[in-house]
Amino acid sequence: MPEPASAQATRIETHGIDVIGDDERHGRARDLFGVWAAPNVSYLSLVVGGALVVLGLSLWQALGVILLGNLFWVLVGLISVSGPAAGTPSSVITRTMYGVRGNRALVTFNGSLISVCYVALSLSAASVTAFSLCSRFGLELDTVGKTLVIVGVAAVTLAISVYGHAAIIKLYMPLAAVLAVVFAVLAFFVLGNADWGHRPPQELQGVDLWAALAAGLAMVASAPLSYSTSADFARYLPRTAKPSAIVGWTAAGAYLPSVLCTALGAIAATTLDMSDPQTALTSLLPGWFSPVFLIAMILGAIANNALIIYSSGLALQAIGIRVRRSRSVLFYGTVSVLLTMYALLVSNFLDTVSRMLQLMVAVLAPIMAIYVVDLLLRRNRYDGHALSDLGSGSPFWYRGGVNWAGFAALVVGAAFAVEFLAVPGVHIGFLAGLVSGIDLSLPVGLIVSGAIYALAMRSSTQGVK
Repeated sequence: MPEPASAQATRIETHGIDVIGDDERHGRARDLFGVWAAPNVSYLSLVVGGALVVLGLSLWQALGVILLGNLFWVLVGLISVSGPAAGTPSSVITRTMYGVRGNRALVTFNGSLISVCYVALSLSAASVTAFSLCSRFGLELDTVGKTLVIVGVAAVTLAISVYGHAAIIKLYMPLAAVLAVVFAVLAFFVLGNADWGHRPPQELQGVDLWAALAAGLAMVASAPLSYSTSADFARYLPRTAKPSAIVGWTAAGAYLPSVLCTALGAIAATTLDMSDPQTALTSLLPGWFSPVFLIAMILGAIANNALIIYSSGLALQAIGIRVRRSRSVLFYGTVSVLLTMYALLVSNFLDTVSRMLQLMVAVLAPIMAIYVVDLLLRRNRYDGHALSDLGSGSPFWYRGGVNWAGFAALVVGAAFAVEFLAVPGVHIGFLAGLVSGIDLSLPVGLIVSGAIYALAMRSSTQGVK
């Protein structure tokens, strides 16, 4: 049987949020391993790992948080099974949770605003690394030079996103293998310099320890919680693909590199000043390997950003704007480039965005919880064609186009989560103060939103069939 056009990496993907027909379904669940492995062999994981030790955790406490926090990738794997069931992306499937009209507001916020901020952060990190690479080769960049570098890194990212799903499937497994080799070499030098008995100068105890553990868990979990779009990359799989295999390959592809890379950052922090991870790590490396390491960091950021921008392009269509997926990708890419240039060349915008994303866990956790509960209630029975019906006769019109059960669960869950936030210098919630400043926004956001949505949909006359 000839390979369908949708499986050819050299062709620009023509599908957007429309339903993928059975004749264009292709691939195997194990293809998802590379999709999620490549973006998680990353510099940002090293940064998070180092930050856990900076929080005051011992090495073994930090490693425990890393193992536990990355288990949230299982939720990413779970919601990815809705892709083959519906044949549509996550930004369409969530119409079941928020209604035809209500979903537009959710997608605008989560699929657009938050995604662009994440891309700006990651693109900024990749660009700064590229600046350092140029400097190592004796090329000192002025403002014009830095602008060209930012645009160049973004151009590679956008090319992958524009070519789309098949290009991502074909490229990411070999890219993950290359990045794994680079990180293995990096690990050799880091592990040889590690202090396995490292403890902070003042060991945390009692409430202070629990506060640091909770903050660290939220930091680690924020990455998987941000990927409530995993159905986008599984929707081309045949309907016969085993859900357990989809969950397993997706979760394993993200979990293993995330754990290893974040742990490597924590181990490095036992002897290095990880407030500037790039400089600290390259000081351990031989001259021949430092440029290789920097290039790998750039490639990892590109892989991560290409996934986010790809999903953002689909989100723009789901909002209701009639535009080709390739053009919507270019739109979000351009916005991200402008934000990155502003961040690196004009102001301290990056600091503002970083703090905002810390607060976003209070919203990302409820969004993920509602998606998971909806999938379990419906037993993954999603009809892509019914989801594509935008009229008042749609089964997902609910009341005035809004599923108030979904919005009530999201708003109430997020409100409780915000009041349990404890981000020093940014926000200490009232309820967090009652528990001695321990940040419980992550578990509270998940549990409250999930419980409210489950109860509301079960009791609703328009609930799950």
